[in-house]
Amino acid sequence: MQPMEHLHLKHVLQTVCVLEAVVLRSFGPEGGQVLFTRDTGQAMLSRSGTRILTALQLEHPLARMVVECVGKHNNVTGDGSKTFILLLASLLRMIHTMACKEPNVYHTYNSREAAEAATARRLADELLAFALEELDDLIAVRVVPYGLCVSWEDITAKSQSPAYTNCHYAQKLLASFFHTRLGHTHCDFISNLTCELLRHWKFKNDLPSSVLQFVNDNFPALHTPVLGFPISCSRLVEGQVIHRDFATPCLQTDHQPVKAVVFTGYLQQKLLGAGDVLKVGRGGQEMEANSKKEKSIVEFSAWSERSLECVIENLRRLGVSVLLSAVKQTAAVLSLAAQAEMCVVECISEDELSLFAHLSGTTPVLDCWMIEPVNVATLTFCRPILLGVHRYVHVAFHDLEERFKPCSLVICGPGEGQTDQHACAFQDAIRMLLTTCRPMGMTASTASKRTSQSNKSTSLHTEDHSNKTANSSSSASTFQQGALEPGCVIPAGGTFEFLLNHALLQHGYSRSVSDGTKMGTSSVSQLLANALLSVPRQIYSHSPRHFLQIQTRILGFSPNHSHTLSLPYKQEHKICLIHGCGTSECPLEDGKSSMHCCRKADVSSKVFMLDSGLESVSCKYQLLLAVLQCVTSLLRVDTVLYTHTALHTQSRRLANISLKGTEDEAED
Repeated sequence: MQPMEHLHLKHVLQTVCVLEAVVLRSFGPEGGQVLFTRDTGQAMLSRSGTRILTALQLEHPLARMVVECVGKHNNVTGDGSKTFILLLASLLRMIHTMACKEPNVYHTYNSREAAEAATARRLADELLAFALEELDDLIAVRVVPYGLCVSWEDITAKSQSPAYTNCHYAQKLLASFFHTRLGHTHCDFISNLTCELLRHWKFKNDLPSSVLQFVNDNFPALHTPVLGFPISCSRLVEGQVIHRDFATPCLQTDHQPVKAVVFTGYLQQKLLGAGDVLKVGRGGQEMEANSKKEKSIVEFSAWSERSLECVIENLRRLGVSVLLSAVKQTAAVLSLAAQAEMCVVECISEDELSLFAHLSGTTPVLDCWMIEPVNVATLTFCRPILLGVHRYVHVAFHDLEERFKPCSLVICGPGEGQTDQHACAFQDAIRMLLTTCRPMGMTASTASKRTSQSNKSTSLHTEDHSNKTANSSSSASTFQQGALEPGCVIPAGGTFEFLLNHALLQHGYSRSVSDGTKMGTSSVSQLLANALLSVPRQIYSHSPRHFLQIQTRILGFSPNHSHTLSLPYKQEHKICLIHGCGTSECPLEDGKSSMHCCRKADVSSKVFMLDSGLESVSCKYQLLLAVLQCVTSLLRVDTVLYTHTALHTQSRRLANISLKGTEDEAED
């Protein structure tokens, strides 16, 4: 292996293209699953982009860097791993083409490769700066109006009507997500199960993001994998399932409340620490004090047993019949607990104990001598439950139905790999909903800038709409307040990419006209716009004619194809891509899209793009930012220095990378 490797733009592109070739096998609704075989002979079948990329045994540091970026993005949004690689490869190809064609002053650089690398870094920096400053404005003004808003009440609604209601759209959002992960067969069933899970954990007077964040953080303790059953056997179980079995015989307490205490340490060790420490002599003194030491051990053992009996008696006086322990207790503790008819559950994970303490509202016991009523939890029942071939502890909490109904998720699968894949898909769906329910974010400066841009765009049409300027301004102002509200979704199947591509081309042309230049569409806007089309091209790769038909149909809903399309004009001629109809008769209410803008007689013609599902606008926006940041980081890599130090953790640097481009990096 070479001690040093100089990287050129073509090397970066080749590395990313290898990853692209892997994920393309499972990309899109027509994509298949990828089969991996480990050295141990174990097989893994998956359509998840993150699982596929992390399963690869990558040697090149750049490839590992890309996979790490994809993993971090997936941990936030739960979606877009395969699209991340696809957009990344498309952008790098276009940057490489532009860098090779652009004339460079070669005497400034040592070689042609250095000149191309400098041009590529400049383009990447301009792309990222453009995205951070103006991309959210374009999405809010040119993309969001063609979608709709799904609220938290829509996701957690009880009735899932087959009609075109908000509940139906919430189901479509989840079903399309699971379709790309687990296939079409069970996506509706899993989406219904996800909505039911969130409905049980719906806290009163709490923000949706808080509920989703709680479910995401506690998901390891909230789900139980069961092998050997089809996924259709997955269900919800009331209360909490603790993934341990009883260490002592379990009593039948189904018809009366149960009181439990959580211990975080060893009961016997606490008792030994409370007594005097035995001192053992050294050398010759040890033989002389032998008889005295044996007598002290016997006396201390008797005292320890009496003290443990006092603790058990104190627990009985408090009415405690269940002991939950984070560690394995001694045989003396189990024996005395069994004699006192107390159930003991040992070696409970920290996540499960934390969830139990949160739901029960109690504090775990640190010192067994300091047990108070605040440490005692009241349970509706505590009994064993058989899930598959394993027996666990099943508890239900008392007096929690007024706030919420806690439940656990049982995820079934034929094998370990499939069950784990289903569990990851469930948690990724929660992350996707969490990202969707959060606003995209708009600062005061962004809001003022958007208002000025809207007024400027309105002034371009004063000649044709002079009598509507006041109404248009007020309409635009109303729309701006709700444009970045949480819950924005849009039809899947390339709708987001088609609309943003059109908006970027219009934006570049409008900017050049307003500046008084004749440069046409700016290179940055055109580069990003062309890269976006790589996603729908791959979705419809099996039918290029279908790609053109969908693109023509989506852009055909725009009332004006000219490059001077203004926000007020679009606002007056609002188009609903969900139904494929105009909504001029149904004005916006509080900045939200009306879900019932069409007459029932036209339902047969209002299902445009609905069969392809829905996807989150916020997830798409964050995906673009993450890809552009990754492009900037990749193109700043100049040299890879290979070291011989051992890799301790996967998250550490896999190579020392020399960077160029900024003043701080040059000083380092």
